[in-house]
Amino acid sequence: MKIDLTDTTSSKINKALVQGRRALGTPAVGMVLTLVIVTDEENAYDALKASNEASREHPSRTLVVIKRVSRSPRARASARLDAEVRVGADAGAGETVVLRLYGEVTDHAQSVVLPLLLPDAPVVVWWPVAGPTDPANDPLGALGQRRVTDTYAAEQPVEDLIARAHAYTPGDTDLSWTRITPWRSMLAAALDQVECEVTSAEVEGEEYNPSVELLAMWLADRLKVTVRRSSSAGPGLTAVRLETSCGPIALHRPDALLATLSMQGQPDRAVALKRRDTAELIAEELRRLDPDDTYASALRYGVEKLRAAEAESGTEAAPAAEGVASPQGEPTATGAPGSGAGQGGEAGAASGSASDAGSASDSDTGSGSDSASGKGAGGAKGGAKPAERGPAKKAPVKRAAAK
Repeated sequence: MKIDLTDTTSSKINKALVQGRRALGTPAVGMVLTLVIVTDEENAYDALKASNEASREHPSRTLVVIKRVSRSPRARASARLDAEVRVGADAGAGETVVLRLYGEVTDHAQSVVLPLLLPDAPVVVWWPVAGPTDPANDPLGALGQRRVTDTYAAEQPVEDLIARAHAYTPGDTDLSWTRITPWRSMLAAALDQVECEVTSAEVEGEEYNPSVELLAMWLADRLKVTVRRSSSAGPGLTAVRLETSCGPIALHRPDALLATLSMQGQPDRAVALKRRDTAELIAEELRRLDPDDTYASALRYGVEKLRAAEAESGTEAAPAAEGVASPQGEPTATGAPGSGAGQGGEAGAASGSASDAGSASDSDTGSGSDSASGKGAGGAKGGAKPAERGPAKKAPVKRAAAK
């Protein structure tokens, strides 16, 4: 049943809802929450379809707020509210009110929505597209206990995710986080089967997919290891690889339907890991109305910290490379042309045990790095001290010759 109201008010909309329930013979209100959807005309159909399917699991009153763009100065100066009331089969297992705001009333959407909220029931605000940077301080977001955004639909998903981390308030969540719930469950179950220490991890997926970033941040936050990210053609997440002391663990999903779990010493197993639609995602978010502490911890870990850790692990070999370069004939801190064949054997004595470890092969990277980091001849610090000790070691030789 649909009731169209033009140039109406919140009071008239409430009366139309009561009239619709009575016409269907269900005057009682059996809904558990109010879902406020803030969207545009283009995405309103998909959002309504998803909310109707989710309402079969969570009967709710759905308020769709559409802010219409006024094209003329006269239209922008005026204020008008149109509404479409849906009850019965047209509204899933609840009630739906589509609100179209024109003119100045678009700046006061919270005043239109507030009288239509169910009394003594939680409120969830969902932005399918173009969510605010700080949902908790948004006029409509301030009405809800939970605020759901979707960075996957943003113009720059990763930058949008960074902004969400800086403005996080308990009660915020994102559908990009909801999309990785099956991945997190599967990886946690796999690690529960072994008693091993995870040394590193790699997450593979689409380049600009925020779910890839969130899964990598979750692994880095919970496992305290460096997590690398690699790009693939998708769709979505395609693989996660964990290096452990007991061997590698891999979860690979190439076709967005079926994944393969591989563990050392066990046969490969096929697991269902299909990509879920928006209705399933929003239904999962409506199951819990308390703050998601795990999401908050992973989000606060931060994309910047994840990238810094990855960059640091990628440049760990740089000092070793510098230590190997010196024996090839580059000038040292004392001005000598090299350390492998110093002047009169002084460089060999100055390098101490480091030259003994590196004398087998000048091109040995392991020995060169030890020399560079621990009193090697290639470093400025290690080259200055041996020059002072050189003459002191020759003095006993002269005295022996005199005797």
